[in-house]
Amino acid sequence: MSDESLPQEPLNDASLADAVNAAEDVVEHDIELLLKERNEFKDIALRLQADFENFKKRSASQLSDEVDRATGRLADALLPVLDACEAAFTHGAEGVEPIWSALIGTLSKQGLVAFDLLNKPFDPETAEAVMHEEGDGGEPIVVEVLRTGYQWKGRVLRAAMVKVRG
Repeated sequence: MSDESLPQEPLNDASLADAVNAAEDVVEHDIELLLKERNEFKDIALRLQADFENFKKRSASQLSDEVDRATGRLADALLPVLDACEAAFTHGAEGVEPIWSALIGTLSKQGLVAFDLLNKPFDPETAEAVMHEEGDGGEPIVVEVLRTGYQWKGRVLRAAMVKVRG
């Protein structure tokens, strides 16, 4: 440092106080700017964290839905096997009942529900009426289930084929 950069006149108390006040003002201004910038970055970080949490929840939900759809397709592919077992059991075939029970039990644990429609009001959401017989003119009632219908985790996997009266 050269002597030329040093102040030529001695600082008195008033000018020293003015210099200190000016420096304090600069430091306070800088602190305000830094706090403002910190708060902006903190808000950005909080929004990003919330977005990431929402993304994780959405991804988990989508994965769960995709797994449910995939297992539903598998259950749907097994319905002809269930139908064959049910038909064989109904016609008195030997040894089919344990296989049928095991298959339906396993699928039931995973979310398969067979519709119980016999002697209940006809619901076109869960059954398809393929036969009709005359009745007393009241509400149509399911009088025979020709093919069992199934629900998979709350949605109709396959509508039942039924005979209705009414």
